[in-house]
Amino acid sequence: MDGNNNSSMGKCPVMHGGNTATSATVTAWWPKGLNLDILHQHDIKTDPLGPDFNYREAVRTLDVDAVKQDLHALMTDSQDWWPADWGHYGGFMIRMAWHSAGTYRLSDGRGGGGTGSMRFAPLNSWPDNVSLDKARRLLWPIKKKYGNKLSWADLIILAGNIAYESMGLKTFGFAFGREDIWHPENDTYWGAEKEWLAASDGRYSDLENPATMENPLAAVQMGLIYVNPEGVNGQPDPLRTALHVRETFARMAMNDEETAALATGGHTVGKCHGNGDPATLGAEPESGEIEDQGFGWRNPNGTLKASGSISSGIEGAWTTNPTQWDMGYFKLLFGYDWELKKSPAGAWQWEPIDIKEEDKPLDASDPTIRRNPIMTDADMAMKMDPIYRGICEKFMADPDYFADTFARAWFKLTHRDMGPRVRYIGPDVPEEVLIWQDPVPEGRSDYDVEAVKARIAASGLTLSEMVTTAWDSARTYRGSDMRGGANGARIRLAPQKDWEGNEPARLSKVLGVLQGIADEFDVSVADVIVLAGNLGVEQAAKAAGFDVSVPFLPGRGDATDDMTDAASFDPLEPLADGYRNWLKEDYAVSPEEILLDRTQLMGLTAKEMTVLLGGMRVLGTNHGGTAHGVFTDRVGSLTTDFFVNLTDMKYSWHPVEGGTYEIRDRKSGDVKWTATRIDLVFGSNSILRSYSEVYAQDDNKEKFVKDFVAAWTKVMNADRFDTID
Repeated sequence: MDGNNNSSMGKCPVMHGGNTATSATVTAWWPKGLNLDILHQHDIKTDPLGPDFNYREAVRTLDVDAVKQDLHALMTDSQDWWPADWGHYGGFMIRMAWHSAGTYRLSDGRGGGGTGSMRFAPLNSWPDNVSLDKARRLLWPIKKKYGNKLSWADLIILAGNIAYESMGLKTFGFAFGREDIWHPENDTYWGAEKEWLAASDGRYSDLENPATMENPLAAVQMGLIYVNPEGVNGQPDPLRTALHVRETFARMAMNDEETAALATGGHTVGKCHGNGDPATLGAEPESGEIEDQGFGWRNPNGTLKASGSISSGIEGAWTTNPTQWDMGYFKLLFGYDWELKKSPAGAWQWEPIDIKEEDKPLDASDPTIRRNPIMTDADMAMKMDPIYRGICEKFMADPDYFADTFARAWFKLTHRDMGPRVRYIGPDVPEEVLIWQDPVPEGRSDYDVEAVKARIAASGLTLSEMVTTAWDSARTYRGSDMRGGANGARIRLAPQKDWEGNEPARLSKVLGVLQGIADEFDVSVADVIVLAGNLGVEQAAKAAGFDVSVPFLPGRGDATDDMTDAASFDPLEPLADGYRNWLKEDYAVSPEEILLDRTQLMGLTAKEMTVLLGGMRVLGTNHGGTAHGVFTDRVGSLTTDFFVNLTDMKYSWHPVEGGTYEIRDRKSGDVKWTATRIDLVFGSNSILRSYSEVYAQDDNKEKFVKDFVAAWTKVMNADRFDTID
């Protein structure tokens, strides 16, 4: 053997990091590249249950009473490997459920407990979620027992519900129907910070004005669910904290009364953990060693009991009886004066002055000892902020009202991202219809669709008007929380009828015509809007030489103003629509990235995005009637001209003042067309160009029409949850 070759002995045959390292990804090498991964992150290849598994069918066979009994038993079945505080896991399970649901934000509908995403990074390793890995492991025997009939997403939230019931609260209800994902939700933007718990300043234009927090964020710091319990940037000041609590909870769809109820009811049970040095804790789950088996935050100095546990860093319980639903929180908060102290972990917390011994809670692990209760800065805000104080005084005067208000707010917190009530499953679904569920009345489906279509065709509306109005009505749908969409025809109502992106003057004219047709046939405007859009697509396909029938599913209803929480629809306003080549204003984020965000929220793939955008361009649906990207001389025909001319090398592309581009004939130099970044990215991005080339081929004209119709139908029917069962 040649001694010079000894260096190859024992060499690993696998490229180190070649399959897992993120530093060598395409986007790391070329940061200006457009990453399309968010459009395909939940590919069926990640789902171990397979495409034939239907969770909604499976969960209907679940023995709900048995599951609830098992969860009730679990609450007081303290395990040696992770003992329960006071012998009761209630507070622990509530914190898990709360932190799963509490990531929801109204601005883009992302976050929340509807997918079981807490099982994956980054949520499973957030500083605010310390030790919740143990809560999920405590639930594993129940998950194992009921298997595919009970998703992790449902189980996590149900555990919080049962925890409250086991401690004496009458909950408002519970719905099954949350389907698990099997991969992190990488589309969710949690902030630009590069370190956990970085100071809040970077999230605000003005830290003293919480409304200036960067959208779509809701939490004040990276790695927190809501606000810093010690105060803004860890500096106690209850009145200042109150302003941030109000803004944060408003961004999570809660008003002042709901916020006060959640803050006080959430701290009526359980405790904080900060009895030690947090610097001694081991790595979070995603950074742990393989032998840790997904556990994180190992405490080398702890006994696993509360006496040695560290999570938030604050140490103590809020009430005298932390395993009972009672009015003890208010008794202590308003019955004593409080002073600032430091916990054993070095965190700021408020403790009572001269508290009676009998008002102190027992030590969570040793019943022979009593400990001081504590309050966070947010708790003190409930006492010192005049608005929150007034609400708390109302609660104190009427304990039943407090319990009911909290139960309703808890139900909203844990169900807000599930979408319309029709998606709820199970025996404990409340009969009451709530406005935040965006109710839509059932519409007629027993009518002559072809007669209505013929009436629309004779109405004088243009193809562009019909297609555009249907698109604008349906494009508000977002799969993150199943809100928006064409069902309900809320495009007729405030605030949608006045949105700039909907071109109010044009919209009013078209809706006037379609409303008349709906009245004439006694059908919903929602159905007529979609049917008109479908008719426009059929006319365009025929003009291109293809006879197609766009699938139509009747039965949509029309919502009313009384059924619509107008303020909660403000965040659904499109500030850009790449499909209609429109930006309300210039943003720090590129137009193509905004297009990807909207596309992902609508549940579309990159292929569907490509075919829809190319088709919308040749149909002449641009906002304001601009000609950008309309690469055709046959506007109104569903042709492949957008792709053919985009990829034709007889043209060149040139930026001009104003952020647009000219498409010039290489020989003559004449300007043939104009374009935006949105148009040109389908030729510049290598993945999108590969799709564009497919539709530019001579043999794919019919395929293009069929693919466009399929994608269009998907958008029009995205919110038809009334047909899923």
